[in-house]
Amino acid sequence: MTFAYVFGPVASSRLGHSLGLDLLGRRICSMDCLYCEVGRTDILTCERAPYVPAATILDELAAWRNENPGTHVDHVTLGGSGEPTLNSDMGRIISGCRTILPDVPVAVLTNSTLLHRKDVRDEAACADVVLPSLDTLVETEFRALNRPEKELTASGVAAALLTFRKEYGGRIFLEILLSKGINDSQENLALLRQFVPELAPDRVDVTTLSRPGAYSKAAPVDADVRAAWCDALNACLPAADPQQTGIFLRTGQRADFTQRDDRAVESMLLQTLSRRPQTAGQLALALSLPLDRVERALRPLLQSGTVAPLPSQNLQQQDEDPFFALADR
Repeated sequence: MTFAYVFGPVASSRLGHSLGLDLLGRRICSMDCLYCEVGRTDILTCERAPYVPAATILDELAAWRNENPGTHVDHVTLGGSGEPTLNSDMGRIISGCRTILPDVPVAVLTNSTLLHRKDVRDEAACADVVLPSLDTLVETEFRALNRPEKELTASGVAAALLTFRKEYGGRIFLEILLSKGINDSQENLALLRQFVPELAPDRVDVTTLSRPGAYSKAAPVDADVRAAWCDALNACLPAADPQQTGIFLRTGQRADFTQRDDRAVESMLLQTLSRRPQTAGQLALALSLPLDRVERALRPLLQSGTVAPLPSQNLQQQDEDPFFALADR
């Protein structure tokens, strides 16, 4: 079966092997962030609707489970092409995930912009882990970097996050993405150092661009800047048991799909690359495939022009491997 809304498992440093659910199907979001790895927002809105009905997503999830018995999944993660909390069926989707994969915790990725709504907070509170983002508390930086729907403000998003924390007993992993010259200011760092202890997340992840963003203006910060922010903000967290806060990616897993034929492998690669650019190594890890199988499947896709390498200048990468994306991205 070809899956339109279920993808992965993909490798995540925070969630391990994460099976993704795309709750929008299109690039529908409340923000149009410069750095977004899935591309520019097509529909900018704060209006909730059943953009992809719960029944459609859950039928696919059940089919994926039946086709992939024994495949290890650390989390089912609600995310995808846009802001998942915009889907008004999110609560039903979380409930259905627990029925279909009862032993797998549910995570929600969110840009935090709809948490001022009680219905959204109530639905998100049903998840085991919520991963909100808040890149800046400086209003001018918020508008420049995140390009939100006009009614949204950084202070409003921060206040909603604090309200959610008071109501939610699960884990919160806060993410802050830095873009050079835009939100890496000392003013923003000072404000976030005040905010983080009040929010008391279980962890804070300071990241920067590692893939091409939606707009060329977005660029990664230098490694020493990111390291300084990591040290400063993690120092704001209370001491915690590392056994409870760390989720580590297992890199030594066996290749579960080594017997898949080349056409099936190509289909898996295309589905994964339709969500975000990845290197051959990331694809191999995310799909539990040997690297040589991925490289072999990529060759005809590159020759036909279906997939293309992306320029990697100005991107901080630990190696020189190119990122690949669908050619019409």
